[in-house]
Formats: sequence, C-alpha cells, structure tokens
Amino acid sequence: MSLAEDGRDLDEVVWQAWKAMELPEGYRAEIIEGAIEVSPTGRYSHSQIVFLLKEALGEFLRGGDFAARNDTNIIHENRAWVPDLFIVARDAERYVTDDGLGLAAAGVRVVFEVVSPGKRSQDRDRVKKRREYARAGIPVYVIIDDYDKQGTVTVLTEPQPDRADWLGVASVPYGTDVHLPKGPAKGFVIGDSITGPKRA
Repeated sequence: MSLAEDGRDLDEVVWQAWKAMELPEGYRAEIIEGAIEVSPTGRYSHSQIVFLLKEALGEFLRGGDFAARNDTNIIHENRAWVPDLFIVARDAERYVTDDGLGLAAAGVRVVFEVVSPGKRSQDRDRVKKRREYARAGIPVYVIIDDYDKQGTVTVLTEPQPDRADWLGVASVPYGTDVHLPKGPAKGFVIGDSITGPKRA
C-alpha cells in the first residue's frame, strides 16, 4: 500500500517519525527539506565560537525584551531545526508549540549557524538551512563558516519565502567586523573576538 493510498502525507510520516525518535546523548535530529538528519554535537572549535557568540549577545541584549537561546527545536510546517543559537523574545512562552516540542519559527528574529566540518554538514548550513530559514521567513540568518578558505561571516536578510532565498547577502572574511543590520540585535558586532583573527 502506498502512502497516498493510506491517506497519509509523507511530510506527516516524517514528522511523526521525528517525534518518536530517541537519540543517544550528544546527538540531535532535525527535519530539513523533508528528511530527518541526525548529527553529533560540534567539536571544541565549534562550541567555542557558539559560547563566545552567546556570551557577547547576552551582554548586548541584557535588560531588553529579547534573549539568545540554543538547544531548542524551532518548528515550522512539519520541519524542525536546532540552530546553534537564535534570538527570540525573552518571554518566549507565546511561541511554544501546542505539543510543547519547541518554539514556532514565527518568534525567531535572528538565527546563527556555525558551520561544522565535512561536506554534508557544510551543505546543511550553507545550502539547505539557508533555504529552510528563508522559507520560514526568519528575518536574519548569520552563517559563521570556519571552513571557507579564509573563514567567512555571511549575513542574510530580507527572506523571500516563496523563492527560498534572500535578497540581502553580505559576506566578509574573518578579521572584518560585521554589524547586524536589523532586528533586536541591530548594531551587534561579530568580529575577531568571536571568530578568531584574520587568516592569511
């Protein structure tokens, strides 16, 4: 019997499978472009960038209405992502999904991914999640890419959900300060104190 004959939609089957998964500690599962992807937690260099970024963002956002969070599922139309870091309202209760599995993407103002080694991981952050976050209409996507030739920070703005793409794209090498152009972290600087120095 095919899925169509059974009356079930493939996206729903994938969604239900994801909800039923039990992973060993140190792994996370995401639904990216209709497929479940399981990946381990990052290496030290990855976690160090995330740590420095979260610490600096926490200081920048202190006392305001928004906060930096991680280790949380972001849900959008039977898709589920676990960004390295994201910015959401400090009081995020209104964005908790009905089933309590995560936060609705509609509440996310900025999402950050630190690229991991390996072609599959790099494609996930550079290509697949780039499209997924645009489809969800998340206003700003920041990619910190340790595996580009010289290390690159890319800031994507003005998502086009129907095209799964972005109008605003700015990329700079490590060692160049990047100022977030909009949202609750407008003016926040990503520089070498987070990424490390310029590379030769």
